Amino acid sequence: MNVEKAPYIFIAAMDVDPEKEALFHEVYDSEHVPALLEVPGVIWVRRLQACDFSLAIGAGLSRIERGQTPRWHALYGIESPEVLKSAAWSEAIESGRWSSQVRPFTRHRRHTLLHAMPPCPDANEKE
Repeated sequence: MNVEKAPYIFIAAMDVDPEKEALFHEVYDSEHVPALLEVPGVIWVRRLQACDFSLAIGAGLSRIERGQTPRWHALYGIESPEVLKSAAWSEAIESGRWSSQVRPFTRHRRHTLLHAMPPCPDANEKE
């Protein structure tokens, strides 16, 4: 994921009913993501799963539970917020089986838009 190529990152996060999880992944990977990648201004898409983890902080180790955070996240690298209002985006998110066979079984939906900050002078990535 190259932030310089995508100055905005749109995040769609959600849970899905367990009995629909296989369909959720099939439709997301084979229909939903390919349709959204065709939208002008969408540069890349990456799907992620939230996890519990441990974190060294304050001279101790803290266990961080996923808790109420949705399990499934999709990150979309986009050129501008205007992409999300476009007719092409609207058509793509309603296409295929997503709107009728998957979306009704999702819950705890969250949508976030992030704007990339200018890089630090000392670089943000390892060589």
